[in-house]
Amino acid sequence: MLLQDKVVVVTGGANGIGRALCRRFADEGAAAVVVTDIDEAAALKLADEIGGIGIGIGCDVGSEADVQKVVTRTVEEFGRIDLFCSNAGITVNGGLETTDAEWERMWQVNVLSRVYAARAVLPAMLARGSGYFLQTVSAAGLLTEIGSASYSVTKHADLAYAEWLSSIYGREGIGISCICPLGVETDMLDPNDPIHQFLQVAAITPEQVADSVVEGLNDEQFLILPHPEVAEFFQMKADDHDRWLRGMQRLNQKLTKKRSRRAA
Repeated sequence: MLLQDKVVVVTGGANGIGRALCRRFADEGAAAVVVTDIDEAAALKLADEIGGIGIGIGCDVGSEADVQKVVTRTVEEFGRIDLFCSNAGITVNGGLETTDAEWERMWQVNVLSRVYAARAVLPAMLARGSGYFLQTVSAAGLLTEIGSASYSVTKHADLAYAEWLSSIYGREGIGISCICPLGVETDMLDPNDPIHQFLQVAAITPEQVADSVVEGLNDEQFLILPHPEVAEFFQMKADDHDRWLRGMQRLNQKLTKKRSRRAA
């Protein structure tokens, strides 16, 4: 998919990966870039920076009404949506202690927001016979996230929903891609967390992720892997799941000991 003259919506577009995507899509010649974010002021500011093709809209992607509002306004102003980027996501550290409320919020933002987007956008795309979805999944959707049970589970579901969309609608002109990076230099990386410190070793910039996205969209790749090593880890998991799990157990043990030393 080439971005020239396309109408693009990016959720969570005011910061991090989303901001880099909005700027890069504008540079690639998009006809319109709709910046949506729960921080409406930041979305409006970035839209102004992009110039005449950008508009900013406040949106809580965990609310289906908010997602529908974004779709309705975009279609009213630009006539269509060619590419919908479900980029917004959140994380909560923790395992068994994660509360039901935290699990629910993670499910709403990381999974149901993708469902809401498809419900709102897919019918018109199918009628035209063309359209594209880009979902920011994370390598956690292919592997796991030691420090967050809820992030790992919801990102696996995020990937599974994308696979389902591609399986059902891929022969009807609908493209699907998933971005699956490891560490990215955004606010979601906590420099005080040993697990995130491990991810920071190979962390890349949001702009590097955006470069990979443009290349992956051009080739219509389902999995866009800004960190090539993720493909190797995923292959190891597929080849010998038990061995891969033992490796994750060792990593968790190592990081747990490091956390305990910091707390002492």
